[in-house]
Amino acid sequence: MKIRLKILLGFLLLASLLMAAGAYSIYEFVKVSRSVNSLIDDNYKTIEASRTMLEALEREDSGILLLILGEWGVGHKIISSADSSFLGAKHIAENNLTEEGEDLLVAHIGHYYTIYKNKWQHPNGSSLRQGNIVWYLSDVHQNFLAVKKAVNDLMELNQTSMHTEAKGLSDRSKRAIMPGIVAIIAALIFSFILNFFISSYLIRPIRGLSKALKSYFPGSRDFDAGIKTKDEFKQLETRIQEMISRMESKANKG
Repeated sequence: MKIRLKILLGFLLLASLLMAAGAYSIYEFVKVSRSVNSLIDDNYKTIEASRTMLEALEREDSGILLLILGEWGVGHKIISSADSSFLGAKHIAENNLTEEGEDLLVAHIGHYYTIYKNKWQHPNGSSLRQGNIVWYLSDVHQNFLAVKKAVNDLMELNQTSMHTEAKGLSDRSKRAIMPGIVAIIAALIFSFILNFFISSYLIRPIRGLSKALKSYFPGSRDFDAGIKTKDEFKQLETRIQEMISRMESKANKG
């Protein structure tokens, strides 16, 4: 094999390693990017909707207490705004079902909220409820807690899934970095191999030729630089041997 081809094959091997490492890194980074988008589009969106529902529930609860205290105008206004906010967030959750069992949890939220809403929606105009804290504690508040628990369950499901996905992202980011590390290590190893190759196939034959030429004198045995490879250096050794043979032949004839 020619020296030029040997060197070319060495650099082609290094280029192949670097290209493979780069391609794998790009592949892993694309997967990480997609996973981040999935977190935002799936779990995070539902978590934010759950938080909005919880805040709306708290405001509704405050509005009901104001109704009991006789603050009808302010209470109605707070409840109406909170109800609209809750239903809007619930609609987002209903249209973002991405986890197993999430549809059942959203259905529970709708069921318990309907019951809760019926408790204060119809009788809140009645003066019989004013100051009736027993009605609030024994009836309304219990339903409030049931809805809140259902919303918390939905949030917890998505938070758990988000945490699991985040751990997966961490592993994928490490896998994305590894090819670069491998490429650096491979480049260092290849440098040592290339140094050995240059020493074995370039420097050593040149030294052998130089030493053989320096030690050769007319009439001695055949010129031998000790080159074992079948490349340009071996051809050069052969040409030198042929040249010496011709020179000695002419000298003998003269």
